[in-house]
Amino acid sequence: MIPPAHSDALARWLAQLKGVDGVSPHTIKAYSQDLRAFLAFIAQHRGGEAPSAADLAALPLADMRAWMAHARGTGLSARSLARALSAVKGFLAWLADGGGSGTGSGPDASAALSARSPKHLRKLPRPLTIDGAKDMLDAVGDFATDPWIAARDTAVVTLLYGSGLRISEALSLTGADHPLPEVLRITGKGSKTRLVPTLPATQTAVAQYVRLCPFDLARDAPLFRGARGGPLNARLIALAMQRTRAALGLPPSATPHALRHSFATHLLAAGGDLRAIQELLGHASLSTTEAYTAVDTARLMDVYNSAHPRANG
Repeated sequence: MIPPAHSDALARWLAQLKGVDGVSPHTIKAYSQDLRAFLAFIAQHRGGEAPSAADLAALPLADMRAWMAHARGTGLSARSLARALSAVKGFLAWLADGGGSGTGSGPDASAALSARSPKHLRKLPRPLTIDGAKDMLDAVGDFATDPWIAARDTAVVTLLYGSGLRISEALSLTGADHPLPEVLRITGKGSKTRLVPTLPATQTAVAQYVRLCPFDLARDAPLFRGARGGPLNARLIALAMQRTRAALGLPPSATPHALRHSFATHLLAAGGDLRAIQELLGHASLSTTEAYTAVDTARLMDVYNSAHPRANG
């Protein structure tokens, strides 16, 4: 449990992240859990007495290290702890800035903000091969119960692979987005907009779905629908891909998000510019996009080790 004053401050900070900064609901939930665990630990660490907001912002580095050691001791991974530390630093910096007033009149938070994130190996994206992606697009509609659902599933996965969309972005399209233009304006994470091209094959797949769909696709209503006419649930696309990958012998990593990874990896392998791919994916940082260069290098080394005459002695 955390005291009401801390709970109120946390609620105001999270509301600012959501309303002003456009942080996703998933991240808000994770940050809330991270901060509540941190605040509970700090109160216990200080003898059961919760510090004031000013004392929180001015936490010494030793307290931050004690919290991180405790979190790791509970089984929290280095990756999850890095996320939690980011949330804690953001909250403490907000307190130091006067609780969002922008006055900078709060205490000095430099000690707490100097805490370093634990090192962790970045998880590499797991794309499909080019043939695997093509096979998925060709076969994903084979297990549908109705022709229009088959067309729908094909249209969605073609969008994911053809334009590098997140599943949430594809499902946010409305009737106003049909007929699919050559360039789509997509609102992604952080409410940031970007322009992504659509391939003729994608336009055709979406047009086929619209032609067969039994529901009225109003301009302000979702473009992709479930069997009863409501907004399509992302889980249904995941299940369609799960059935298809089992039939095709593709790995469990062949998920909707893997098609976005495949889009980026295949563009990079074909000579695509890293900055351009960053823009297409909507990554805020180039370092996020650079993960795909590691994938490309890893594949290159696999080919080298298996094919070079001297690789095996």
